[in-house]
Amino acid sequence: MSERAERAADLAFAAGWRFVRALPPSVAFGAFRLGADLAARRGGQGPRRLRANLARVVPAAGPAELDSLVHAGLRSYARYWCEAFRLPTMDPAEIHRRMDPLVTGAEPVWEALDDGRGVIFALPHSGNWDLAGVWMVESLRRLGREPAFTTVAERLRPESLFRRFVAYRESLGFEVVAAEDGRAAHRALTERLRRGGVVCLVSDRDLTAAGVEVSFFGEKARLPAGPARLAALTGAVLLPAYPRFTPGGWALTIAPPVPVPDRTAVVKATQALADALAGLIAQAPADWHMLQPLFSADLTADLTGDLAAGPGPAPGAEIP
Repeated sequence: MSERAERAADLAFAAGWRFVRALPPSVAFGAFRLGADLAARRGGQGPRRLRANLARVVPAAGPAELDSLVHAGLRSYARYWCEAFRLPTMDPAEIHRRMDPLVTGAEPVWEALDDGRGVIFALPHSGNWDLAGVWMVESLRRLGREPAFTTVAERLRPESLFRRFVAYRESLGFEVVAAEDGRAAHRALTERLRRGGVVCLVSDRDLTAAGVEVSFFGEKARLPAGPARLAALTGAVLLPAYPRFTPGGWALTIAPPVPVPDRTAVVKATQALADALAGLIAQAPADWHMLQPLFSADLTADLTGDLAAGPGPAPGAEIP
């Protein structure tokens, strides 16, 4: 990306956080839905990549069903961004009130924290993962615990844009570390977990080419080994989870814990995590915002120039 393009992106996000929150909700969400509808009609790299990824989730879908699913997926992604720009002004207590009844499978979270163990949430890029973090922070507060919640973000360019995303997530009560900080990021995560806190990692795409090869929706892909390695190192509970939208709110499904007894189990645990995430995504595929190549076959095609990577998901919480 050129310096001019980086500057334009920074200004666009700054304008979003400044102006979208000031609009009436119906106007803001209507404008973002319209943008999604236009993107669906025009096609382009992002929608084509989303279609290719969703075709793995619903292999029996015909062209018309895939068209509908991609359209719904783009609307879901647009909703994420509209909510992201409005979220700093939303009431965490109200978010918790609306979301808490739609959170399922959370019992292992509270059991682990009561035992003094850390918790690792491993999420795909789905629904509104930032809002799910707000629910977690507010839940910890209501339990009388320190809102000890750490996540990792990809460092963006320009630096000012990365700082905007860090400030945004810190305003929600998160501790944010940059994945590229390497040892410092690893130390922050392990310390949080060893103190019995919570870590959230977006885990459906390997950015390092050093992940674990897994079978994902029946095809080869590489997922980051970080979640399983951290669980093995700290004794934390590893929980696959899936944030998704409902027509009037948000839901979070937490799958059973993935066992990681020691470091020798990291590869097996990463495959188990891939299986769990695939099962969760299949329940609400339109809320999976994967607009970049993920499967090994597509990555190979991109390198030979047969395909083009589209715009990616929002900066997530990823670590190698």
